[in-house]
Amino acid sequence: MAFSSMPFLCVFLPVVFLLYCLMPNLRAKNALLTVVSLLFYAYGEPVYVFLMLACVLFNYLAARSFLGKSERCKKGILAAAVALNLSMLAVYKYAGMFVETFCALTGLLVPVPAIRLPIGISFFTFQALSYVVDVYRGKVTVEKRFWKVLLYISFFPQLIAGPIVKYADVEKQIDQRSVTPKDAAYGLRRFIVGLSKKVLLSNTMGAVADYVFALPPQEIGMVTAWTGAVAYLFQIYFDFGGYSDMAIGLGRMFGFHFRENFRYPYIAASMQDFWRRWHISLTDWFREYLYIPLGGNRKGKNRTWINRLIVFFCTGLWHGANWTFVLWGLFHGLFLTLETIFPKRPQKGKWVGHLYVLLVVCVGFVLFRADNMGQAWGMLTAMFAGAGWTKQVAVSTAPIFHRLFFVTLAACLVCATPLAQRITQRWKSRFREPALYAASLALLALCLLSLSGGTYNPFIYFRF
Repeated sequence: MAFSSMPFLCVFLPVVFLLYCLMPNLRAKNALLTVVSLLFYAYGEPVYVFLMLACVLFNYLAARSFLGKSERCKKGILAAAVALNLSMLAVYKYAGMFVETFCALTGLLVPVPAIRLPIGISFFTFQALSYVVDVYRGKVTVEKRFWKVLLYISFFPQLIAGPIVKYADVEKQIDQRSVTPKDAAYGLRRFIVGLSKKVLLSNTMGAVADYVFALPPQEIGMVTAWTGAVAYLFQIYFDFGGYSDMAIGLGRMFGFHFRENFRYPYIAASMQDFWRRWHISLTDWFREYLYIPLGGNRKGKNRTWINRLIVFFCTGLWHGANWTFVLWGLFHGLFLTLETIFPKRPQKGKWVGHLYVLLVVCVGFVLFRADNMGQAWGMLTAMFAGAGWTKQVAVSTAPIFHRLFFVTLAACLVCATPLAQRITQRWKSRFREPALYAASLALLALCLLSLSGGTYNPFIYFRF
């Protein structure tokens, strides 16, 4: 069950929220959220819900095992917990990739395991790992009540595609929180904004990107290739950014305050700034649990560059079991390293930096989107050395350029910048807050119409 499906919008969410409001106390509300979260995951993963439960139980017991142990024993428990969590990811997410790579390098014919990827495994595994590590470091106390750890990891708004939440961020909220009518209204409006980004913007751009990436190489000209690349640039941002908005909004409706996961990354003036704005929860996770333990920037420039490349190798690998993702991660790591070697000189205006970031990110997302290295190379070749406007290219490109595409592209350009927020604030100051909710309901109606007449488009990050 996805946030952008009709059953979720028309049945699951209204029923759960109504039951939540009827619960007599916070303990009953938490019990309800735990049960519905497990049902939510089981609806899409009836078997792998037991894998998630096993993951939660193991990490809960690992953290409890720290009590009364020596430092040496604690390190052993932590190492075992990290090893087991990463082993689970390796088996369920990367086994096929590793076997295929082994066969390609050795020429041996080893059967590739057909293991279906559990939805959201990367997200709930990282949350569970962060809990165990934080308990070991003394940042949070050992939780003796299993249901609290279960609710923390399985909470349905951010279970499948983040944001990655640390236990320290929600520990107090699980025990002490309230929902005012204003919070619930804001959460619903934030949810609708995220839904609109997914359904109205991302899906429209996604149709163009899918069309271009599916074309034979001889039918992709320079204009076609850049159109497809830009379409995917907006598709993935409004897909994942929309999901994060929906998760934050749903969390607020149930009294939880999650941190922002995106801060207009496409207005960044450097790649370092981009990664302070893009998928913030993942960036923070890798910095705190990998980059700093590796030594961070405390052991000289060369070690810093190596540490950064290791982090971005893992960032790419985290996103998917394909070497295109690894190359995408290293591509970003390379530019971050170059920015430390050749720091940007002061200049008039930031437009050069903005264009540089958009170019790097757009090219990188071609690697991210491509099914294999051959397709990525074909797209990049067409983007920078593509054929002219031949008849064959014109025929294949014509279906892209329709009125809906240009209207949506203009909306994407506005919504990817703070301009949309400024327009909203002016609207609010001029017409008062009720007008915002009226506009939100109009957006919800448009989304429902689009969903009822279209095909199901799952979130891109569901497969991570």
